[in-house]
Amino acid sequence: MFEDLFGEVDAALSGVVESDAFQIGIRVLVAYIVLIWLASAFWAYRDMRLRSASAFTPYVAAAAIIVFTPVFFLFGLLVYRIVRPKETIAEVNDRALAEEAMLAEIASHSQCANCSRPVHEDWIICPTCRNRLRRVCPNCEHLIELDWTLCAWCGKDFERAEAPGLAAYMPAARPAPRPQPAPVRLPPPVAAGPVRSAPPPVPPSQPQAAQAMATSPQPRSSGVGSTPAASTGASAAAASSAAGSQASAKARPSSGASMTGI
Repeated sequence: MFEDLFGEVDAALSGVVESDAFQIGIRVLVAYIVLIWLASAFWAYRDMRLRSASAFTPYVAAAAIIVFTPVFFLFGLLVYRIVRPKETIAEVNDRALAEEAMLAEIASHSQCANCSRPVHEDWIICPTCRNRLRRVCPNCEHLIELDWTLCAWCGKDFERAEAPGLAAYMPAARPAPRPQPAPVRLPPPVAAGPVRSAPPPVPPSQPQAAQAMATSPQPRSSGVGSTPAASTGASAAAASSAAGSQASAKARPSSGASMTGI
């Protein structure tokens, strides 16, 4: 009875295996497994390119997946996941940039050289350890560093001794030289004949002036009884007129003297 039952099952299974549908299904399954095997090798190649800067390492990863054959490629994927780098190149670069940004932010905050506590940029003394941080320029009253040899704002040189009461000297820029105009050439002077100058006038002597005053006509009085005061005023007027004529004669030469000199 059991033999007949096993015979019928064996005949049914052999019929199923030998059927066309089963053969097609087996071929499709094998093609699918081979496709997954090759796709796994390609994934390992691309993943290694993202995690390594070497051009040879991705090919090694893909070849390792292919060596495990389509039957054992799952073990190859497991081994690759264990030995591959943990971070990609992009993740490494992002982490390095984040670390640099953090270091730059820390460096931007001033710290005390003695106690390493954060201090403000406008502080002169550390409030924690009383360490001197900066100093004040005596010329412009700006905060300067302790190791500066001159002030960056006013240019005061701390190493050069100056006279008391004098401010820091800042050399002024020299003005640019102005262009000099070209010299003007004048024509040569024309030679002329000798010119005779008129001789200076000869001033009249005192006896001649007195004689002129004596010979000059005296004004007559309108009344019969003229007083000596009137005659004295007339003689004073005559003397003043003579003195004016003498001064005018000294100022300009007469035409007669000019003609005489020529």
